[in-house]
Amino acid sequence: MEIEVIQNKIFEIRGCKVMLDFDLALMYNVETKVFKQSVRRNINRFPEDFMFELTEIEFNSLRSQIVTSNRGGSRYMPFAFTEQGIAMLSSVLNSEKAIEVNISIIRAFVTFRQFSLTYNELKDRIVEIESQFPDIYKALNYLVDKDAVSKNNEERNKIGYKK
Repeated sequence: MEIEVIQNKIFEIRGCKVMLDFDLALMYNVETKVFKQSVRRNINRFPEDFMFELTEIEFNSLRSQIVTSNRGGSRYMPFAFTEQGIAMLSSVLNSEKAIEVNISIIRAFVTFRQFSLTYNELKDRIVEIESQFPDIYKALNYLVDKDAVSKNNEERNKIGYKK
């Protein structure tokens, strides 16, 4: 399974990176109902930091972001699984397909984490540079700001190619 496909199924809910039960069921090639039954039979393996059920407000908000029409007529809100919960799924769903998919999903989460660390390091470095050169930073922000006005409250003349 391609990491990009998996990464498109990872959402941030309640400050956690999670995957939803219906996406996981599709990846594991089982019906969502069967998937949820397996999880419910082993509910003690899934504490709140491994898995939680979405509220209706959370699901409706997410649904508008991912452009889904409904949750397939299910009576229950979807489960959201954190990285630890997905790792725990390998002990609940014991098939070759489940093992293969779990490995791919964990790799996708690791890639996300690495990107996040790189992004944070880059952000910290930029903040450090900005603090060393405050005048240059202020001038660059002024140039980037589309709505900036000159000191005389006049609109700035735009530079560059003009028709």
